[in-house]
Amino acid sequence: MKYTNYSVLMSVYHKENPKYLIQSMDSMYNQTVKTNDFVLICDGPLNDELYKAIEFEKEKFGDILNVVRLPENKGLGNALRIGVEICKNELIARMDSDDISKRDRCEKQLRVFNENEGVSVVGGWIEEFTDTIEVINSMRVVPETNKEIIEFSKFRSPFNHPTVMYKKNDVLKAGNYRSDIRNTQDYYLWIDMLTKGYKGYNIQESLLWMRANSNLFKRRAGKEYLKLQINLLNIMKQRKYISNFQYIKSFTLRTLSSLAPNWLRKMMFKKVLRKEVKQIKE
Repeated sequence: MKYTNYSVLMSVYHKENPKYLIQSMDSMYNQTVKTNDFVLICDGPLNDELYKAIEFEKEKFGDILNVVRLPENKGLGNALRIGVEICKNELIARMDSDDISKRDRCEKQLRVFNENEGVSVVGGWIEEFTDTIEVINSMRVVPETNKEIIEFSKFRSPFNHPTVMYKKNDVLKAGNYRSDIRNTQDYYLWIDMLTKGYKGYNIQESLLWMRANSNLFKRRAGKEYLKLQINLLNIMKQRKYISNFQYIKSFTLRTLSSLAPNWLRKMMFKKVLRKEVKQIKE
């Protein structure tokens, strides 16, 4: 089967920046291979500026843009769970409402699916920026092959969520996003898919510019965040996806990282979890 069409799945809520939303949606509108189905989930009521931004984009996308308004904000996991069901194509490209996709991102992902029938998820690297994409702060590099992805996933999320394109039916068969989980809903989905035998692949280049402010590391801390991480580890151990040694190692690292003081977590985030990019000065 040759894939030519794909859906785009994006969620937006009231705290988003309307300017960033327009930039993000435009980056998907201007893809070298265009979508015929853009599903935008409004996760609860938005503000007037965001509604205006959506109307502005509606003039470009026309009937391709399917705006779904949820009555209340229940989190990204719930919004995406609903969105996956609504998307009309088998392939779905995830996109965040403040990032910027590179123009040929989806073309490259479609090519991978058409050349590799057994692959269910295709992602890639991200370049992180604060103010402008002309100045990149760091990169998040993820492994290429399914075997490498499995090993990587035992300690860290193996895909960059805003870059992925996946097969709708495989996501549904794996259980879809969990509506009761916030912040780590994508990691849970990857483990559900990988433990059920669905295969992944990461293109070994950046597909997207991610807007990441200096406080990104702060959101990945605290007792509640740690609890989600430990719950996921328990699932991995119950399914015999990780060994006892891997469980203890990951439990220790996650606990230290989540409960460490901000200055130490920031250093760990920059030195361990990201690849620093040194700008070349002319």
